[in-house]
Amino acid sequence: METDLLDVLLGAWERNNRILVNLLRVLPPGGLEARAQPGHPTVAQMLTHVVYVRVILVEENAPEAAVPVPGEEWEAQSDPEVIARDLEASAAAVRDAVRGRIVQGRMLNDRYDHPLLLLQHLIWHEGYHHGQIKLALQAAGTPLPDDVAGPLTWGVWMRRS
Repeated sequence: METDLLDVLLGAWERNNRILVNLLRVLPPGGLEARAQPGHPTVAQMLTHVVYVRVILVEENAPEAAVPVPGEEWEAQSDPEVIARDLEASAAAVRDAVRGRIVQGRMLNDRYDHPLLLLQHLIWHEGYHHGQIKLALQAAGTPLPDDVAGPLTWGVWMRRS
């Protein structure tokens, strides 16, 4: 089996992003406003936070791949299409930053011992927020059933392409 390990790892990053976009697309009505508890961030705010963290880390660590930084980290964006577009653009920036630095044999500017650790950090961070989003939906009385969420999340990780 001949595969380029970098392509496999960046493919995992693409799957991670696809899972978040899929989750966004199956939110029930009012899902963007759901929150786990009063005072906690809404689902929309968690997703815009994910975009912000991606973009800031790229700007700090591989500015040649940077995209514009959103004006607000925890924005209560109400348009799921805007959030989806921002998730796609920020995922592409991360992918380009990691690929570019590895191909050039360069470290990232500020953090991490290797550019792949940026991916590891972000996948962990986004998995954390994925769980928070599902908890917020449950707390709001609109949980996503496993038969709906499973194929769009775990199924994306486990499916052969």
